[in-house]
Amino acid sequence: CSSLAIGTTTGYRLFSLSSVEQLDQVHESNEIPDVYIVERLFSSSLVVVVSHAKPQQMNVYHFKKGTEICNYSYSSKILSIRLNRQRLVVCLEESIYIHNIKDMKLLKTIMDTPPNTTGLCALSINHANSYLAYPGSATSGEIALYDGNTLKTACTIPAHDGPLAALTFNSTGSKLASASEKGTVIRVFSIPGGQKLYEFRRGMKRYVNISSLVFSMDSQFLCASSNTETVHIFKLEHLTDSRPEEPPTWSGYMGKMFQAATNYLPAQVSGMMSQDRAFATVRLNICGQRNICALATIQKLPRLLVTTSDGHLYIYNLDPQDGGECVLIKNHSLLGSGKMEENKENNLQPPVPQSYAATVARQSSVPSTSTMPGYSEDGGALRGEVIPEHEFATGPVCLDDENEFPPVSI
Repeated sequence: CSSLAIGTTTGYRLFSLSSVEQLDQVHESNEIPDVYIVERLFSSSLVVVVSHAKPQQMNVYHFKKGTEICNYSYSSKILSIRLNRQRLVVCLEESIYIHNIKDMKLLKTIMDTPPNTTGLCALSINHANSYLAYPGSATSGEIALYDGNTLKTACTIPAHDGPLAALTFNSTGSKLASASEKGTVIRVFSIPGGQKLYEFRRGMKRYVNISSLVFSMDSQFLCASSNTETVHIFKLEHLTDSRPEEPPTWSGYMGKMFQAATNYLPAQVSGMMSQDRAFATVRLNICGQRNICALATIQKLPRLLVTTSDGHLYIYNLDPQDGGECVLIKNHSLLGSGKMEENKENNLQPPVPQSYAATVARQSSVPSTSTMPGYSEDGGALRGEVIPEHEFATGPVCLDDENEFPPVSI
């Protein structure tokens, strides 16, 4: 939650989210058009890009040095990419590829996964337990949990009746939240056991398409946004355990009556009554657009960030004590001119060297081993120097260098 990456028709842009008032552009690239996936490894210089021009090819760049680390091609369109400091996961419609991020070697291919047309999957950002979650069924809300470190299946969680629409881990990888295509109920499970911890009702009036589901870094809040104008923020607390005895008010009396009544109602109905409502909400001034949310601490205060597909970033204040309606404090245009245009000249990068595939193709007539850019100890490519591919695979590709890739604080 420290930076924002956007793909555009001309390339991609990276922004820093350290300030509310000012949106700093970190990098802009126009090397590849029509970028529909851009994933940055935390606040490091590693970025993974996929373009509509070559939807089956993943390009990995060190953007500060203007160098391409490698590229991989797959059998069908890449639908999503997830990464942490240990693993890089590529999701296709019916298969998932797991790479070791330090040398980009392919460690495991999960074949014949249930049809996953949206590329729905989640990877824990905590590399100590690189759990991967993806749909275990195309017709029901079953979650397949996979251990990306041991490369073994952890468990299967029967999360919902209908097909899954959203999955997300908390920052430590100890909790997993999910929503189905109906979008009415959001559930939180313990990891790796898969026990249900929380159940939140987003609404009963209409089915919605949940487009974004995210925990706060301290795991106290869970945010859900959809194709409607309302964003819901839930608080992860067991009210029955922590709430002091209520004064004898009419609402308190009715609450106890409802609680007692649940003992005599069918399980489905009583479950709906005992579910927690949203702790805080936001009413966007747009509806029907895809959006992505984040709960971040900016300038020492909790904020809700909403980025919409029309190119805007909305920043709201979140009251962590009382909740309620969040207040809009800033609206940034991500596609506008001005400061971003001025930064463009400062962010010009040296030309990207030939990729591995292009190098092999160009040297096909020369009887030598396949080659790709060599790496120095600082993690940057040495221009003009090439080393054999098998040496690259086992060599010191220092993508976890402490200076360039500072450890994530959890």
